[in-house]
Amino acid sequence: MHYEHIPVLLAEVIEYLDCKDGDIIVDCTLGGGGHAEAILNKITPAGIVIGIDKDEAAINAAKIKLASFSQQIIFVKDDFVNIDKILTDLKIEEVDGILFDLGVSSFQLDEAVRGFGYKHDSELDMRMDQSSDFSASDVVNTYSEDKLTQVIKDYGEEKWASRIAKFIVEARKKSEIKTTSQLVDIIKAAIPASARRKGGNPARRTFQALRIEVNNELNIIEKAIIKAVDFLKAGRQLAIITYHSLEDRIAKNTLKKLSGKETGSAAPRIYRHEMESKIKLLTRKPIRPSPQEIIANPRSRSAKLRVAKRI
Repeated sequence: MHYEHIPVLLAEVIEYLDCKDGDIIVDCTLGGGGHAEAILNKITPAGIVIGIDKDEAAINAAKIKLASFSQQIIFVKDDFVNIDKILTDLKIEEVDGILFDLGVSSFQLDEAVRGFGYKHDSELDMRMDQSSDFSASDVVNTYSEDKLTQVIKDYGEEKWASRIAKFIVEARKKSEIKTTSQLVDIIKAAIPASARRKGGNPARRTFQALRIEVNNELNIIEKAIIKAVDFLKAGRQLAIITYHSLEDRIAKNTLKKLSGKETGSAAPRIYRHEMESKIKLLTRKPIRPSPQEIIANPRSRSAKLRVAKRI
């Protein structure tokens, strides 16, 4: 299948990263290479992009798309939480810019066999890293009712989490839940008809929750940002694009912490002032896509861009 990826907030990312010829830029979520291509056009011929992705299909697609920049890009199949090890292994001590474009790509959603989406019938999978032996099928068919409820509630912010978990457990007693369409039918049965009439596809939140659980998406964001900042050259920028409130909350709070601003009200004022500041926040409020971009790429509608400068 053709890996089509429309980079979100591209002009804004390029403006804030302020890439120059000779820069070393880390694209922590390479995807189809859309952002990387625009960055490479700014930093060639002397610059380098380190493109990280744990999805081998994304790496392979990006290699084709970016073939003309083969001397300026280093492809790394790994999880971005390992950015410190990746850069150390490459003997890179500091970089000129870092981009995180979080979430699932359009290609992953549209490729039916990956099981990310609820619009196509396929096996329950949702693994970004296809070499992993843990999939959505394992979550749906082995987690206890309480644990399923917690996952769907916490990661999907689903009002009907307990009912959905109960219906899943009851359904799998009869036979294993193997496909996305089976799961969608169970979710629809669990949610009252009146609630299904609004808010889009009733399976959306549960599928998001399962994807986050399978790929451990939220637990690695804070660690990765903190590690990344330590490699960022003073005066240069880190940009983070998020697509739902859970990701954005973690990104926002982590950046606040690194800027020396306490994210909660519990810490005494003197403690807040003594916190080490590593970055300066450049976006008090997140940057959102323009109406024109949302029309051209509807999946950009929920995107938020936050940017910070290393000090």
